[in-house]
Amino acid sequence: MSMSRILLIPFVCKPSVQIFLAGLIVGLTLGLLILFIKTDNSRSNYFKNMQDYNSYFSVGRGHSEADTHHAMINTTLADELFSKVKVLCWIMTSPSNHLQRAVHVKATWGKRCNKIIFMSSAEEPLLPTVVLPVTENRENLWGKAKEALKYLYRNYYHEYDWFFKADDDTYAVMENLRYLLYYKNSSQPVYYGCKLKVPDHNFNYMSGGAGYVLSKAALQKFVIEALPDMLCRQQNNGLEDVEIGKCLQAVGVNLGNSLDNEYRHRFTPVFVNEMLVPGVLNDVDWYMKMMYNPNKFGLQCCSDNLITTHYVKPHQMYLLEYLIYHVTPFGRAYNPTLPQRFT
Repeated sequence: MSMSRILLIPFVCKPSVQIFLAGLIVGLTLGLLILFIKTDNSRSNYFKNMQDYNSYFSVGRGHSEADTHHAMINTTLADELFSKVKVLCWIMTSPSNHLQRAVHVKATWGKRCNKIIFMSSAEEPLLPTVVLPVTENRENLWGKAKEALKYLYRNYYHEYDWFFKADDDTYAVMENLRYLLYYKNSSQPVYYGCKLKVPDHNFNYMSGGAGYVLSKAALQKFVIEALPDMLCRQQNNGLEDVEIGKCLQAVGVNLGNSLDNEYRHRFTPVFVNEMLVPGVLNDVDWYMKMMYNPNKFGLQCCSDNLITTHYVKPHQMYLLEYLIYHVTPFGRAYNPTLPQRFT
């Protein structure tokens, strides 16, 4: 049958046939849509139903006795920094995100914190959580951050040098964070992250989504000086990262420089692929306008010692985990050295 005759069929068919064909097309379209939705939900349920996240994604999982790959990886310096630069990670999460996001942080990069704590308003045994006395909603994130920092100071100030805050959709390379902090003094009041500016205002702060890390001296100043002297916003509502920036700077805590030697960013408040290939997924104009330090696109956007990336979906957590900690081009060796530390 010729193509012209095929194209004429809808016009010569009886009305009942046309209705049948239209119904068939609509039915197939809806069926495919439901299939895609079901497939996506099944993937989400797969993650939610996992019972032991840490053991399932341990380094040796899926490898036989013939594995030689991991035996060739030298972690001496990473292990040394783990013992010398003690970082407590505190993750801001909520009950609705415990099994949707937070467990995947614990199963991936969270394993490399010296200690990890999930700040929430309800208990979750799989994490576990610290239950804070706050009303759980986005408007109260500032109040939640205040309670979290008070809890950290009361319970862990003497045990850790640095206190790293991240969201439950942030991925962090802890080895690179320790490498940055190794040359910093935790007894100095300072915090590090992605430095942003408020347009038309003479004020800068660290992005909350990109994560920021406070020295123990900065944590002490926040709890002992800023809160009692009412130098912080007293209400619980407000933008967490902006308010903590105001609060810390009011008591002399400095915004540290985290750029690498080539002036590339180590902390990124958007998913890193949006900086590598801009405009593919989302508009990053807002990000570019607020960056304190100039930002480039492509491979020059971000440091080879990248620390954080934001807006990471659960399945992307495992993709990053695999690409960073398992894939190694054979024959290409990385031999890092640790220059002398200035004290």
